[in-house]
Amino acid sequence: MIDTDSGVQVLDLALPSGRLHAERRGPQDGPLVIGVPGITANLRSFDALAPVLARAGLQVLVLDLRGRGHSEVTPQGTYGWPAHARDIAAVADALGVERFDVVGYSMGGFVGMQLAADFPDRVRRLITVDALGAPEPESLPPIMAASQRLGVVFPDAATYVATVRSSAAIEQWGDLWQGHYEYELQDAPGGGVISRTSRDAAAEDGAYGAMAVATLPELWSRIACPVLLVRAARPIVPGAGYIVPAADRDRLGTLIPGARSVEVDANHYGIIAHPGAAAAILEFLT
Repeated sequence: MIDTDSGVQVLDLALPSGRLHAERRGPQDGPLVIGVPGITANLRSFDALAPVLARAGLQVLVLDLRGRGHSEVTPQGTYGWPAHARDIAAVADALGVERFDVVGYSMGGFVGMQLAADFPDRVRRLITVDALGAPEPESLPPIMAASQRLGVVFPDAATYVATVRSSAAIEQWGDLWQGHYEYELQDAPGGGVISRTSRDAAAEDGAYGAMAVATLPELWSRIACPVLLVRAARPIVPGAGYIVPAADRDRLGTLIPGARSVEVDANHYGIIAHPGAAAAILEFLT
């Protein structure tokens, strides 16, 4: 289905692992760029970036990972970075595209790294947005707090959104984040609203990430495509830590040979909607 006002095509893709919900914009014969969101996020994360890339002639597909947004919630034991990476390769197969670029935001960056390592002939270029190695411990509580909304019934959408907004982690709220959190809501069986995103899915991916961080050097060693790290220059919240430590930024070229980085004056949440990030990503892709 195509929204004639926005030119966005809404897709539900039946993959071997389950149904994946996605949106596509831009010329369908243009180079394919796949946007992969974070651990509790959804495709609305890319509402600022996707139109910029599409206007430049790129075919942009953004998706809800399984267990998030409007994609299928699959059983426990079906998540983790390698499983999501296989899903993205299957998405490209469904579109009839052999090689494509990936923009991974937050956990999506780790999924993108896994994809580039496991499918080296498929990924042409990889952009990882504020994700590289182990985050600073002080940066984790706000990420963990974001998952507390999952599985909880709220009286209405306004209360749900206000609860998320009260964390103050999202500095520039705006339409993007309003739409992001409203998009994931559904009516709860007994009244009120609840997120479609599965708390169990996020928890399983979080547990996988905590275990897999020790194996990242092996993963990095298998990445052969050009890589751009877009790093948030501000801590996730004032006084807290960074998702990408400065030390990792400084040794990026030794972690992933040939990789380069750019910094954006935003925190972990603001970076995905920042014009500076969009400009750097567009330059790298074109």
